Amino acid sequence: MHRALWLNIIVWVASALLIGLTPVGAQSDPVDLAESAEAIRYGQPVTGSLSFAAPRAVYTFEALRGEVLAVTLTVTAGTLDPVLTVLDPGGVVLDTRDDSAGARGVTLPPLTIPASGTYTVIVARFGMRLGSTAGDYVLTVERVGVSSASGSALRYGDSIINSITDLSPQMYYSFRAERGDIVSVRMQRASGDLDPSLQIVYPQPDRPAQVVAENDDTIGSNPLDAAIDNLLIQESGTYVIVATRYGQESGRSRGEFVLTLTASGQSGLGARADAAIRLEVGEAVSGELTPVRDVQFYRFEGRRDDVVAVRMDRTSGNLDPLIAIADVNLNELIVDDDGGSGQNAAIQRFVLPANGTYYVIATRYQRADGTTTGGYSLTLERLGNLFDGVVESAPQLQYGSTITGAITPTETQQLYLFAGAAGDAITISLSRAGGNLDPVVALLDENFNLLTSDDDGGNGQNSLIERYELPADGLYYIQATRYTGTTGDPATTGAYVLVLAQRFD
Repeated sequence: MHRALWLNIIVWVASALLIGLTPVGAQSDPVDLAESAEAIRYGQPVTGSLSFAAPRAVYTFEALRGEVLAVTLTVTAGTLDPVLTVLDPGGVVLDTRDDSAGARGVTLPPLTIPASGTYTVIVARFGMRLGSTAGDYVLTVERVGVSSASGSALRYGDSIINSITDLSPQMYYSFRAERGDIVSVRMQRASGDLDPSLQIVYPQPDRPAQVVAENDDTIGSNPLDAAIDNLLIQESGTYVIVATRYGQESGRSRGEFVLTLTASGQSGLGARADAAIRLEVGEAVSGELTPVRDVQFYRFEGRRDDVVAVRMDRTSGNLDPLIAIADVNLNELIVDDDGGSGQNAAIQRFVLPANGTYYVIATRYQRADGTTTGGYSLTLERLGNLFDGVVESAPQLQYGSTITGAITPTETQQLYLFAGAAGDAITISLSRAGGNLDPVVALLDENFNLLTSDDDGGNGQNSLIERYELPADGLYYIQATRYTGTTGDPATTGAYVLVLAQRFD
């Protein structure tokens, strides 16, 4: 009776402390458990000591509905006679135990969590401040399983067994997911004639619940199994798995099933292009490549003819960085391995070919076959636009452009501007389309130095620059004008057609 009485007192003291009261036998100042509590994690033992000066210790942990926990306390030194109490988020005692006869600790029976939230563990000595024992202990809270009951919250790696019946045609399970997670759910028939069917639903308070994925029959397995494989989570939140049968409430099949929830080792933002991390100009981001993750995807928005630079610098490990810029269809436009100092990668200057979304692929030498790992810092810089500061009146052309114009007595020439790369083989033709124009075409660099020109290289009096190879990356001007002739020759005028083409033959 004496020990039982003390256990009742301990429970009352724990509950009173949680709501800030001063129980009989305690110090005159109330104790705030929330402020004094130490957060602990599943499976990570914590050590502590109890004495007259510290007759109890408080811990908190986060738990999900349906989880089955083992809570154990082992005395490692001294005369400590421990009492272990677990409170739910509202301060209600779920269980309290004294040490077993002849034992040096306390083990609670398996504890099933009734609702998701923050739970409290109070470790006290028998008698609290009136007690006389003292010593050291190790406390462990372990997740040993999860209830198969409908409504349980699952974690990645969980597998449960339940049944679909006419009275219970649907079972519901929830799980927490982060944007970028790659999730798979499988529902396999274990008995009966059950024809499994699956849905993953994203319920939100401000809009109707959204079915993000569903499946009835899995290709390549038992035709009566259901699976949702490699679902990319687009928004962080709590998702609901609906485990049911074909036809749901109106279905006829019944039986047991095994439900498994897993996440890919490649889960996380940046693991795939459709979960790419947004990259801001001038803002360095950090990342890490590991034996199981050999690539990270980033994205940014760009304008045609923007000049950009990207650096990828190793910050830890033996990582040998490699970077690429790809277009919206993941076609790689430029790649660099050792363009930076040491083994670091750097794309010093790249001209974007169009408006739209671009990807930066951060990986390592030999990519998936590589072996180097470690942290890195990635930076995107915009160096301006190719056409910043150029002749504003010069229309901008691209390879494949055809444009018309006219030479008049007052407008005797017209400049056009285009961007090219070293080694590009180009053809420029300037042909008369009206009047008596005798066309002349010239190619100038961005500093207006003459590179080449032609008067009558085309048919008749038309001009043609054929298969000219550009000497460098940058801007070039095309000058459309007319043959000036000799003294006494009439000045020609008229319409023209200008064609700029890149040659690949």
